[in-house]
Parts: sequence; structure tokens; C-alpha cells
Amino acid sequence: MQRPPPEDSLLMETKAGLRGVKVTGDKHASPYDLLEKMLYLYVRVVKARDLPANDVTGSCDPLVVVKTGNYKSTTLHFEKNSNPEWNQVFAFPKARIESSVLEVTVKDKDFVKDALMGQVGFYVNEIPKLVPPDSPLAPQWYRLEDKKGDKVRGELMLAVWMGTQADEAFLEACDSDAAGVSGTDGLANIRSRVYFSPKLWYLRVNLIEAQDLQPGNPGRFPEVFVKAVLGNQVLKTRISQSRTINPLWNEDLMFVAAEPFEEPLILSVEDRVAPNKDEVLGKCAIPLRFEHKRLDQKPVSTRWYILEQQVVVEGEHKKKETKFSSRIHIRICLEGGYHVLDESTHYTSDLRPTAKQLWKSSIGVLELGILNAQGLMLMKNKDGRGTINAYCVAKYGQKWVRTSTIIDSSTPKWNEQYTWEVFDPCTVITIGVFDNCHLDGGGKAVASRDARIGKVIRIRLSTLESDRFYTHSYPLLVLHSKGVKKMGEIHLAVRFTCSSLPNTMHMYSQPLLPKMHYLHPFTVNQLDNLRYQAMQIVSKGLSRAEPPLRREVVEYMLDVDYHMWSMRKSKGNVFRIMGVLSGLIAAGKWFDQICNWENPITTVLIHILYIIMVMYPELILPTTFLYLFFTGVWYHRRWPCHPPPTDTRLSAHPDELDEEIDSFPTSRPPDIVRMRYDRLRSIAGGIQTAVGDLATQGERLQSLLSWRDPRATALFVIFCLVAVIVLYVTPFQVVSLLTGFYLLRHPRFRDKLPSAPLNFFRRLPARTDCML
Repeated sequence: MQRPPPEDSLLMETKAGLRGVKVTGDKHASPYDLLEKMLYLYVRVVKARDLPANDVTGSCDPLVVVKTGNYKSTTLHFEKNSNPEWNQVFAFPKARIESSVLEVTVKDKDFVKDALMGQVGFYVNEIPKLVPPDSPLAPQWYRLEDKKGDKVRGELMLAVWMGTQADEAFLEACDSDAAGVSGTDGLANIRSRVYFSPKLWYLRVNLIEAQDLQPGNPGRFPEVFVKAVLGNQVLKTRISQSRTINPLWNEDLMFVAAEPFEEPLILSVEDRVAPNKDEVLGKCAIPLRFEHKRLDQKPVSTRWYILEQQVVVEGEHKKKETKFSSRIHIRICLEGGYHVLDESTHYTSDLRPTAKQLWKSSIGVLELGILNAQGLMLMKNKDGRGTINAYCVAKYGQKWVRTSTIIDSSTPKWNEQYTWEVFDPCTVITIGVFDNCHLDGGGKAVASRDARIGKVIRIRLSTLESDRFYTHSYPLLVLHSKGVKKMGEIHLAVRFTCSSLPNTMHMYSQPLLPKMHYLHPFTVNQLDNLRYQAMQIVSKGLSRAEPPLRREVVEYMLDVDYHMWSMRKSKGNVFRIMGVLSGLIAAGKWFDQICNWENPITTVLIHILYIIMVMYPELILPTTFLYLFFTGVWYHRRWPCHPPPTDTRLSAHPDELDEEIDSFPTSRPPDIVRMRYDRLRSIAGGIQTAVGDLATQGERLQSLLSWRDPRATALFVIFCLVAVIVLYVTPFQVVSLLTGFYLLRHPRFRDKLPSAPLNFFRRLPARTDCML
């Protein structure tokens, strides 16, 4: 049995009171209706005019400082400009304002000390409060005053008002929490951002043959193969069986390519002249932006490409002049009918094909409100004390969102809301919390990595009731060598709104992936390699954004190391199987009790029931489905009221975490131990996946009546009721005959796409969402 974690790592699940109230009336009256309303003091600094010039330089370098209490924010400064235009907005949280006065000061930038040019003051309690859609407030001119209150030269155009996060100015405002962050790059790094993953395509390269190759040694039979390079992806064909100057392969190579296809495909025909020594016979570079984009399985025309022959002279590549040019015959196409998998299959957030022409209409909207966090662990030291700069990342489909970074607070309040279009209810949104380590600019901060504050949270949309408002506090968990540690809690608000309930129900009978995945499927090894390459491309693309979404954050959200061996996960999968089989084990024990006459009355009743079923076999199936129907209705009273949290019971003992946290390859010093250890982890990784898949299938059977996915359970319960009626009025012999004929039908009448019941089953939720 699995030993419980020590007391210092025991987890207390927080179950916040859910406001599971149906949304009625104007459901979308406000784009921030999932959030707590927070008051902000907004200051829009538009421009200034007729500012006085400095007596020494004859000009001025103006900037504006907005200050209230301990909060101070500064605009950009302009050099030698008496009529500057800033048009910057600052937001100060009303709850944290301790002063009764707001000061807006215009200063002249100087190396030593900024000179005061004038100021404007406001009483905080007299600032007007605006509620959308009343905002924005029109700015107006204010005469500048000196410290004594006398009018001075110059005017400043301002707009000052109280508003909420629903205000139009909220997204462009510079939060006062940015005080102390150096440089404009630091300011950009703490504000909320929305990112989109690069659009990915599968590239299929069918290498057919080559002609007129010119090996370096004409007297030997060449061993020719093709090496294809696309960015960091390198694939090779097998050595051609026809060892001539006209080799033949007819082999497919699959790559992942990202728009706008900046990197060309480089093909290199090489001859294996000796072990670990290859001679290049020719190369060609093929730009991908002009290649054919295929949406279905129609054949693509082939093309011949000229191979450039090169020789190496003193370390330089030079073209070799020949009378005859070698060429290669290939077929290239960008596959738009597939969905490029860049996530773990258990936590997929998008199932659409690459080509937009094949997309279906959306079935609803997912709204996520990231409210606040409580009790976060301090991640680093600054000036001799602990500190943390927390931000949250959420990923669904191609859209990534990053909240603003709350500076130096273990109880950050984000109060930010985001929306996604939903095309399939059987998808998962992923959420994680991180510590921003890139705010100081330069030094060690540049080389540091954003630390993981808590384990990624996954919410499966199919487990959410339509149009229901969920609020829940989720524990943030992280793995250490000493065990599982709770790093705090995050408070979320979630709502999934269906635009069409029939279309949503219809999705349960559709294939999980696009048709091309079933008409021309990939092998398991191909899928793993392509998924890894897609993950690398996505992390590289998002890390090149400005400001970047860090590579370590993207890889953590995408579970790049999901395939690595873990004793903890393997034991968790074993316990999942035991949970699935517990019902069968209990039924076996009950049947054994019947056979042993431990309860004579029950045994007699079972005998009578068995005789009735034998005499009237047409009652067997109706009775079974009637039992399932009433069981499903009975379990409805116990259906989950909130998305399932992480199941900490599947966590491992700290002694078993050293193997999981160890690097791959292992860092153990003995060479033999390293070889055996790596081999064991690779083999066990496959076993772990197989056991997990087996557990998933069993848990999907359990979820038929658990109401974890209310739409799926409702469909199954209705099906059971219909089956009761149909099977009752239909003779059992007819049903048996039709079932047998259907199962034994000719392959011509079989569709390559999975059947509707199989699609329905594959969409059922499992406990993979709750695995830590």
C-alpha cells in the first residue's frame, strides 16, 4: 500500500462556497461580471502647453509625476519640448490609497535633481465616480501652481476619476504596483498580456527517388539516404535498397512547420562511405510558403528538384561544375486536415484541424475570472527579506493569457477576466501560477528562470454545468524532494456558456480528432516525435514575443516531460485501476456469498429471479437498462457541484520523489548504474502510459452515471430509457439476430471513422484531470 506523506506536507483542500446560481436575464451585461468590483483611481495625463523654459539651457525636458500616499508613478520625459503630449493612464487601487490628496506634478528632467515646474492637486473624496458605460471622462486643462498655491506659467490637460476594472482605460493603464520597477521593459513585463501560439502545420515530405547521382568513388555500390532538415528537426530515410546512382526510397518524413514558414526545408542526399562517415552528393533548399496546402486525402503532384553538388575546399563550400545535374523526385504538401498536437492527449484544449476552412462553428464561450491568491510562499530574498512577484498564466486552445504581476505580495489580487471561444466541450483549460524573476533588469535576473509557485490546475469543460457560475479555491501544489508541498491557494471564477445545447450534445457523437487522423493515422512514435517538436516550436515562438512568455513557463504548461518515468505516477495509475476494479471485486464477493448461502433469503430470491430470466429472456436487457437508468437518476443527487480538485491521495512518499526529480539522463556517477537506470526509466515510461490508458477506459465507464459530465450522463440516461422501451417491444431473437449481423458485417460496410458510441465513450471524463 502507498504510504501517506509526512505531516508537514499534508494538504488541506479548500472548498469555497460555490455560488452555483443559474445566470438569468442579461447574462453578459458586463464583461467583468465574474469578478469582484474593485475601485481604481484613474489619472489620464494627456498633454501640457506653454511650459516655462529653463534659465540655463533655454529649454525644458518635462515629465509628470502622479503621487498619492506611498504610490508614485512617472510618465516618460521629452527633451526640449514645451508642449509635450504623453497620453498615459495610471491606475491606483482605491483600497490601498492611504492619502486624502492626489498630487500631479510637472518637473524638468535633470541629472542631479528634477526641477519643479508646477503642480495640480485634488482631494480624493471629491473625485467623481464613473460606472461604465459612463466612462471615459473628458480631460480638461488645469493651470499649474507652485508649492504656495500661486498660479505659474503653463497648463496641464488631465482627466481624473474613480472607476472599476470594467473601465475602458483599465487595459492601457499603468498600475501603481509598478512603482520601483526599472525601465519601460520592466513595466511591460508586469502588465497583463494575451498571446497566441504560432499556427502549426504538419509537413509531409514523400521522398520517391533520385537520378544521376555522382558518388566520389564510382567503383563501389553507393549506400544512399536522404537527410531532411527543417529548423531544429532532422530526419533521415533508410538506405536505398537499390544501390545504384538512381536510388529509390518512396518513404514519408513528417515535420512540424509554423507560419509564416521562414525556415526552408533542406534536403541532403548522402552516401554512407564508412561507419560514421557520410559523403554529401547534393543538396537543395525548398521554401515552404509556396508549397501546396492539402485539406483532405487527395493525391498531390510530384516535382523534380535540382541537387546542387558541392566540394569542400579549405573549409569553404563551393559548387562543383558538372555537365549533368543530379535531381531528386519528391512530393511535398502541408497537411491542413490534421490537428497538430502540442499538448498531452489527456489535457487537450483544442481539437480543430489546422485549416480554417474545416473549422465548425463554436458551441459556446468559456469565461475565466482570476480573482486572487492566498498564502503564497515567499520565493526569493530581497534586501534581507522574503518577497514574491506573482502572476498567473492560463492556456486554452491557441490563446494564452498572462495576468499582471503583483509586486511583493503574498496575497495578490488580480481580478482579471478572460474569454475563449469553445469548439468542443471535451477539452481542458490549464492554469498555473509563477514568480516573476525578470523585473530588476540586468545582472543575475536576466539569467534566472521564473519559478513555479504551484502545480498546474486543469478544468475539463464537460464537467461544468452550462451557464452556471463557479467559484472555488484551488490548492497550489509543487513537488519537492521531500514530498508534495502546498504553496498557497488561488481563487477562480469559471463559467461555460453554451450557445446551442443540441449542437453541444451532437459533439458527443463526433470523432474526437479530425478525419485525417483516422483515414491516414500516424504511428505512436511519429505522434510522440511530432508532439515534442510542436511543443518546442510553441515555446520558442512565445518566448520571442515582447514581452516574452518564458520558455520554462510554456514547457511547464504543456507538460513537456509528461512521458518521463515516475514511480509516483505509476503507483497512482495502479490505485486508479484498483478503484475501477473495486466494483467488479465487490460483485464477485457478493456472488460468492450467494453461492455459499450466507444469506438464504437472498439466495432463494436470486434463484427465483434466475428462473424468470431463463423462462423470459426478453426481460434481461430491458431490466439491465432500467436498472442503469434508475441508478443514474439516483446518483444525480450526489453529482459533483464543482470542478474536481487535484487528488492528493495519489501522491507519492518523499523517498520515491528522488527518482522523479533526478535529471534525465540520470546524474548518478557509476556508468553501469546510469545505463541501467535510464533503460529502466524508458521502459517503465511506456508501461506507465499503458496502465494509465487502461485506467482511463475503466474510469470512463464509471463516469457514465456519475454526473461528472452532466451532458454525457443525461444522454446516457435518456438512451437507457429509450432502450428500455425499444427492447421491450422488440423480440429478443430479432435483437440478437440484428446485433450478430451488425458485428459480422462485411468490411465494405465498415467506416474507417469510429462509431458514434465509441466517440461518445472517448469523450467521457477520467481522473487524469485530477492527477498531480
